[in-house]
Amino acid sequence: MKKVIPGFIIAAIFWFLMFSPWTKDLFNFWVMMLLATTSLNIYSFVKGRNQLKDVYKFETKWIYIGVIAAAILYLTFYAGNYFSNMLFNFANHQIENIYATKTQADKIFIGAALLLWIGPAEEIFWRGFAQHNLQLEYGETKGFIITTAIYAIVHIWAFNFMLFMAALICGIFWGWMFKKYKSVIPGLISHAIWDAVIFVVLPIATR
Repeated sequence: MKKVIPGFIIAAIFWFLMFSPWTKDLFNFWVMMLLATTSLNIYSFVKGRNQLKDVYKFETKWIYIGVIAAAILYLTFYAGNYFSNMLFNFANHQIENIYATKTQADKIFIGAALLLWIGPAEEIFWRGFAQHNLQLEYGETKGFIITTAIYAIVHIWAFNFMLFMAALICGIFWGWMFKKYKSVIPGLISHAIWDAVIFVVLPIATR
């Protein structure tokens, strides 16, 4: 736990700066996200350099598993968007607020950043480093639950219920993939593709 706590603090600080109503307008979201994920990855590799063989095992089948997982997650969110708008009158507004950061950078830049760096980098830290170490200390199930909870909680500063639920669902989904396959690769591929598709290629909100 001592190894992952500083990483969680780094994430909490960056996510507060990026999402809180008091600070988000002071920074470019995409610049901050790149800084955040880079900082977390540096920390992960410095503190977890002896664990790389354990979490980066590769099998060819994980490529198409990652692609299929991204498609399943996208369809889940597409259906979730439909039903949440039926149930909550605030859902569409909150979802549009999530997409509002698209105005802060070129669409091609955002898509490339999500696909090639931000999505993979988040998996490297949250699952490949944090969840891996917590599973070693507390067991697979507890490590998975703790990591998923913290991954969702750091998004709370946006005061956006839809964003919090999205982070919780994604955390469960990718955390389960890491727990099942014992490698960061399938979830990394899924996260990268899902990020780019749902935010740039086929967004579920048009804003």
